Amino acid sequence: MKFNFKTTMIACFIAYIVQAIVNNFIPLLFITFQDSYQIPLSRITLLVTINFAVQLLVDFLATKFVDKIGYRVSIVTAHICSTLGLVSLAILPELVDPFIGILIAVIIYAVGGGLIEVLISPIMESCPTDNKETAMSLLHSFYCWGHVGVVLISTLFFHFVGIQSWKVLAFVWAAIPFANVFIFMKTPIASLISEGESGMTLRELFVNQTFWLLMIMMVCSGASEQSVSQWASAFAELGLGISKTAGDLAGPMTFAICMGCARAVYGKYGEKIDLDLFMKGSSILCIASYLLTSLAPIPFLSLVGCAVSGVSVGIMWPGTFSKAAAALKNGGTAMFAMLALAGDLGCSGGPTLVGMVSEMTGGNMNAGILAAVMFPAVLTLCLFVKTENQTS
Repeated sequence: MKFNFKTTMIACFIAYIVQAIVNNFIPLLFITFQDSYQIPLSRITLLVTINFAVQLLVDFLATKFVDKIGYRVSIVTAHICSTLGLVSLAILPELVDPFIGILIAVIIYAVGGGLIEVLISPIMESCPTDNKETAMSLLHSFYCWGHVGVVLISTLFFHFVGIQSWKVLAFVWAAIPFANVFIFMKTPIASLISEGESGMTLRELFVNQTFWLLMIMMVCSGASEQSVSQWASAFAELGLGISKTAGDLAGPMTFAICMGCARAVYGKYGEKIDLDLFMKGSSILCIASYLLTSLAPIPFLSLVGCAVSGVSVGIMWPGTFSKAAAALKNGGTAMFAMLALAGDLGCSGGPTLVGMVSEMTGGNMNAGILAAVMFPAVLTLCLFVKTENQTS
């Protein structure tokens, strides 16, 4: 096999599929864990929180060690952790207390997920491409296609083989990061910063007002995306009263398809689309979709709202990354790591808020999703503030 920057980009696409696996496989098993291991909803919510909290911690620590040990060692380590975490998920619940075993597995693969989130965007950004913004959006669309694949394949597996065999599927998913280890060991990885230049330090970033605005945007982007995504399956089952198979297909898979299409469209036609206008329209649409999902009197309309929210959040994360790369050209590893940290903070906070409000209201997930409307609302405000700053 000949390794060049094309294989580097392919490996980056696969890495985001790995990210989709570690973030979206366990949510399909929430009800199974509740029934099989008698794990209450509050502790299941903690699994989501810990996953993204560990990724958040890794994002921060990455600013200290990635440039020292190099991108190749770091990204290979990320895939090894992802592999071990998924394997542990299948093994540890039978060896120790089930919740503790699942939690350990989540922590292991969250380390891998955190490193992937920090590293893949700058690795892609360093590849020689004609349009960085469209390449970034296309890259992030693979997270969505990975999400679709996880939901579709898992749902079909559960339907035909049985939910009780979910541990076998965990081994199958573990094979993907394992294979990508060997590609990243050989494929070229370019430097993000031009020769003779250095990336911005954390101190330089922390005194930059644009950086902090981008950080808030990343928190809201992550929260807007994951608040519905992480709970879509359980929302469809418990909130709308439909079967698990139908819930997985109608909830998270439809959400992921819509999100992937939005990113793919921008990846294809981004040169002709104003990114700032696209992001404003998307954030306003997200507010409307959250309101429809949580307040619609008919279950079908709630599912439509869930799907529309997938379209609306598609550009938020990659769009904010692209804005950051353009506004802070020498941001370097520290900038990408801190933005990933902010995004993961949102990914943790959004679903946690949904779960907490749902539990406080007697398991009413509609109320939880309604509370999460604050995230796209704040993002909309930030986009208009950023535009005002640019035009003043």
